[in-house]
Formats: sequence, structure tokens, C-alpha cells
Amino acid sequence: MIVGGVLVAVGVLCLLGVVSSVRVVQEFERGVVFRFGRVRPHLLGPGLTFLAPVADRLQKVSLQVVTLPVPGQDGITADNVTVRVDAVVYYRVVDPRRVAVDVQDYGSAILQVAQASLRSIIGKSELDALLSNRERLNQGLELMIDSPALGWGVHIDRVEIKDVVLPESMKRSMSRQAEAERERRSRVITAEGELQASRELAQAATVMAAQPAALQLRLLQTVVEVAAEKNSTVILPFPVELLRFLERATPVDAAGPSETTVRSGAAAEPVDDGPGSDSGSEPSVDGATGTPGPPPDRTGPADPADEAVLP
Repeated sequence: MIVGGVLVAVGVLCLLGVVSSVRVVQEFERGVVFRFGRVRPHLLGPGLTFLAPVADRLQKVSLQVVTLPVPGQDGITADNVTVRVDAVVYYRVVDPRRVAVDVQDYGSAILQVAQASLRSIIGKSELDALLSNRERLNQGLELMIDSPALGWGVHIDRVEIKDVVLPESMKRSMSRQAEAERERRSRVITAEGELQASRELAQAATVMAAQPAALQLRLLQTVVEVAAEKNSTVILPFPVELLRFLERATPVDAAGPSETTVRSGAAAEPVDDGPGSDSGSEPSVDGATGTPGPPPDRTGPADPADEAVLP
């Protein structure tokens, strides 16, 4: 009975040892084996593996890309502006043996290096570079973090600056600057439009001066546009250019020698028919008193037509 119990106990212990020596390594993992505290030269790949009971210890290392947020770091830029910058680091393990042996906590080590590198890059850069040239800064951060990380068996895939927080006073100053820049662009665009419009108007005026009919067509077009607005009162201008056009379009008749020219704004002068006309026989009337004036003087030379020879 005693021997049987001992055999059963030994069998149970052997079974437990076999079960405890079986390990499963995932596809994205690699196994580093320590036998009596010494690292084995070969890594364990994915799948089912067996370890020597009591002698071997397995440490699994993930090869997946790890995302490491870097908390915001306060710093003063090269142009003396206080900013707060945060970033994110993407890294992965390329040498599981170094990760298991050379560094205790490689994630925390990379975080500390990233924070120090971020503060350093803030002090070396100006505010405009932090806001507009982030790609170059990301590359600089990647090089600064990757140099010590390679000694730990870690490769930095990418580093990105997420946000740059400015003081409120600086935000207001930049807002005013942006508003002034937009106003300047608006004025420049308006001035360029007015310059182009003035050139087109000058060209149109030249064409209308060469062809007066175009001016008349433009006037008629304006009348149609005004009439379409359903206004109750329409005022039609009469430009001088239209008068000139009508003068050139109307032929001038030859005036006779006996035709009298009457000018606008002047009274017509009476035509003197000579001493024998009836107009000389009418007495003049004084405009001030209303009394008839003296009769006209007939002492002048007699008309040859009035001299008749009596038989």
C-alpha cells in the first residue's frame, strides 16, 4: 500500500511537471528562454513548445507596434514664446533578446527619452516652425528617440506632434494678425478687380467713340433693363454723344441767299423792305407812355417808281 501510494504521488508530480512545461507562443510573439538564469541563444517561435521543468523559464516578447502617448511638455521656443506640446510615438521590438536582457522596462525608458527629446526640440525651434513645419520636427524627434532605442532592441517607426497649445494672449495676437492679413488680401483683390474693370471700360469707351451706333444700342439696352425693374418713373438721359450722332446722320440742305437764319435764344430781326414798304407807314408807339410817336420821316429821296410823267 505504501509503495502504491508513492508511485501514485510520483505519477501526479510527473504529470504536473509535463503540463507546466508546455507553453504556447502566439504568432506575434517570440519566446526568450532562460535556463538556470542564462539566456538560450535560440528564440522560440509561434506554436506549441516544451520547457525543461524547474530548469527553464520563458519570457514572451510581443513584436506588435506599440502606441505610446507622450504627455504635454512645457517649453520656451527659440523666439521666447511659452508653449505646451504633446506627441505620440509608434515603436516595435526588433531584438527580443536585447529587450529581455538589456533593459528592465523598455516602454518606460522610451517614454522618458521621448519627453526629453520633445523639450529639446521645443527649445531649438521657433513658433512658426512648430505650427507650420511639423513634418521636419517629427523627423528630428524620430532620430533623437531612435538612437538610444536601437541599443535596447526597439525601433521607432514614427513620431508625430499632436498639438501645440499657445497662451491666450498669443492666440489673440495671432487672431488679429490673421484678420489683418485677410483684410489685406481682400483689398488687394478688390483693387485688382477695379483696375481690370477700368481697363475694360476704357476699351469699351474707345469702341463706342469709334462707332456711335454702339452708344445708341447701349442706351436702348439700359432703357430695357430699367423698364424690367417695374419702376413707376423712368428718367431717360439725352447725352451729347447722341446729338452728335444725329447731326452726322442727318444731311444738311443747301441754304438759299434770301433765307434768314434764326438762332435759338435770340429774337428774329425784322426785314427792311425799303422806303416803299407798308411797315414804314405805321406810326410808332412809345412803350413807356403808350402815346403814338411822331410819324416817320418821308423827306428822303423819292422812289423812281413813283415818278410818273403826266401827259
